[in-house]
Amino acid sequence: MKTILNDTQVAITVDRLCHQLIENHLDFSQTVLIGLQPRGIFLSERIYRTLQKLLPGVQIHYGKLDITFYRDDFNKGSQLHVPNETAIDFSIENKRVVLIDDVLYTGRTTRSALDAMLDFGRPSAVELLVLIDRRFTRQLPIQADYTGRTIDAVMSEKVKVRWAERDGADEVVIE
Repeated sequence: MKTILNDTQVAITVDRLCHQLIENHLDFSQTVLIGLQPRGIFLSERIYRTLQKLLPGVQIHYGKLDITFYRDDFNKGSQLHVPNETAIDFSIENKRVVLIDDVLYTGRTTRSALDAMLDFGRPSAVELLVLIDRRFTRQLPIQADYTGRTIDAVMSEKVKVRWAERDGADEVVIE
């Protein structure tokens, strides 16, 4: 097991990503943040809370999107798919949407999220923010607009993002 980011590095990376969002979105009046269930919401919660601290008084729309029934492997295999919560109580019509996920791997989760997101309106633009980009494993032509760290890992290696809220500590490791 190799540590890619420790807890301090995760905190610095989240902070940097927030500053990049502020540079590109300024007042967030036309921007919404959407965390992808299940693992992307840990990062999206951090991004949302950090932005609230950096921009006191600015209203930022934040939601969570479950893509379970939009996955291209939903009916394959014997694995039981249990849906997570979707909580989007605002319109994304003509808004700039920032999709947030922990790891960009094959691109299939992002493609599913794009399909699911359209049930809530047609955005003017969609951006992707990820903590980890596994750049050599893409199966679809999807790239992140905001990346915490880009890593090169072979297909047999697993990238694990651990969060204090769920796993007791913040870190990114390759197994």
